[in-house]
Amino acid sequence: MKEHLASYPYEKPSLDYMQTHIEFATEAQQSNACTLHEAWAKVPAALNATEIQQYQEEIRELLKQHNAVMVAHYYVEPELQDLALATGGMVGDSLEMAKFCKNHPADTLLVVGVRFMGETAKILSPQKTVLMPDLEATCSLDLGCPADEFKQFCDAHPDRTVVVYANTSAEVKAHADWVVTSSIAIEIVEYLHSQGKKIIWGPDRHLGQYIQNKTGADMLLWQGSCIVHNEFKGIELTHLKQQHPEAIVLVHPESPAEVVAQADVVGSTSKLLNAAVQRPEHEFIVATDQGIVHEMQKQAPHKTFIAAPTAGNGATCKSCAFCPWMAMNGLAACAEVLRNQSQQVQLDAALIEEARAPIQRMLDFSEAYKNYHQQQQLGAGLAQFQQWLATQHEAKYSAL
Repeated sequence: MKEHLASYPYEKPSLDYMQTHIEFATEAQQSNACTLHEAWAKVPAALNATEIQQYQEEIRELLKQHNAVMVAHYYVEPELQDLALATGGMVGDSLEMAKFCKNHPADTLLVVGVRFMGETAKILSPQKTVLMPDLEATCSLDLGCPADEFKQFCDAHPDRTVVVYANTSAEVKAHADWVVTSSIAIEIVEYLHSQGKKIIWGPDRHLGQYIQNKTGADMLLWQGSCIVHNEFKGIELTHLKQQHPEAIVLVHPESPAEVVAQADVVGSTSKLLNAAVQRPEHEFIVATDQGIVHEMQKQAPHKTFIAAPTAGNGATCKSCAFCPWMAMNGLAACAEVLRNQSQQVQLDAALIEEARAPIQRMLDFSEAYKNYHQQQQLGAGLAQFQQWLATQHEAKYSAL
């Protein structure tokens, strides 16, 4: 990946440095997931050009044989992103992936990302075979929100509407009223707040605080965080901005408040990508997983992208914003699971039904919100949207 990224030296973070986050990844919390140590150990070795080409050709044939489509997240290796696009699949954020998987006619979905993305695909398309390069590739937000503990938290506040981030297990989603992604979270929470709802939010505390500040909603926040975004440092970003005074700062809202406060653009992965491509400026500081820089550079090759600083000069690397679980995905594993139909996402039918409702509610809201603004052809406010929604009689919107 490093040869495709901006001009900084990438060095894998030392395990000693990352030790502070190991509490998120205990076997007791999730037995089918890698700890942080194990994730870095399972990152596949770099392939040479011949090996890459061989695996890509094999995967192309296997996708055809199994009527399969490849769906990848922006944070995985560039060669995986490019192959997904070249074979008729897609690359996107978690909301875009969920929609694509649900609507695509393929019999088999190869989901290249982390486990909650594969689970979401299976929940929305239980009749399809869902494969992942490694089912143990997880997420610190998922690991940091055990379903039994989160249920106890929710049960202690029965008067609150439960809204969970997509970066959670199927079991946690089953306890929720709504599932959201960063692409639609503010709009949904604002909508619930306008109805007088008090909210339980989980698991990312930084994203929850950002949404609370934006909407004024009454929110109880589960205290989770992403090990990538949590490491961006406000003071280091200040110094970097001084070195690049013309640069536009792009920040994902899973980052700490002192980083978000310095942003020119705050938003989901897709929103940051769109800003990087569409804005007229030529230099950008990027505070999210650096996997996105590959697509930014492809779509805006004349622009410069600089990694936002994480741990600073005292750590093993100045900017090491890569998710170790995303890095577990590789071409060899993609070929193997397609060849053997292994690493299948399996979920209990009852759990699928319980988890599907809050996800579908998000998808229906997202569709309604998009349709409304397309019809209005202007950015009308929430009150007007609610009035419009009340006039719609489609059953798919009735649960909103």
